[in-house]
Amino acid sequence: MVMQLAPVTVIREIFARADTIAVVGLSPKPERPSNQVARYLQEAGFRIIPVNPGQDEILGCPCYPDLRAIPGPVDVVDIFRRADRVEPVVRDAMAIGARVVWMQEGIVNEPAARLAEEAGLIVIMDRCMKVDHQQFVATVQR
Repeated sequence: MVMQLAPVTVIREIFARADTIAVVGLSPKPERPSNQVARYLQEAGFRIIPVNPGQDEILGCPCYPDLRAIPGPVDVVDIFRRADRVEPVVRDAMAIGARVVWMQEGIVNEPAARLAEEAGLIVIMDRCMKVDHQQFVATVQR
C-alpha cells in the first residue's frame, strides 16, 4: 500500500502501533530537519534509533551505521536520504522485519516503494512524520 496521500486512519494506526522508529540519515545538528523530527518524536514518547555511520550518539541514543546493525526490533524506518539512495535502506528495512517504511517529505522512490509493498510493508512517501503526528494524533495541550 504505497501512499503519499495516506488515509488518516492508516497514519493514526502506524503511530498507535509503533514503539521504535529508526531514523536513517539522522543529523546531530539541531537545525537540521531530521534532528527536529526525531527530537519531536522522541519527546512524543517514541524510542528513536539514530542511523548514521559517522556518529556514535545522537539525541542521547546510541547511533548505528545501518539498520542491520540495530540489536532489536524496529517498527518504522523513517528515511532522510536522497530518493536515489532509498532502495538499499528499504532492502535493509525488509531484512530486519520493519513494518513501515516512511520516506520523509520530498522523498519519492516508486521502485523502492513497490519492493517494500511486495514484501508486505506499509509505505508512506513524501510526508513528514512530525507534521502528520501533530495533525492527526497529538492532542492539543491547554
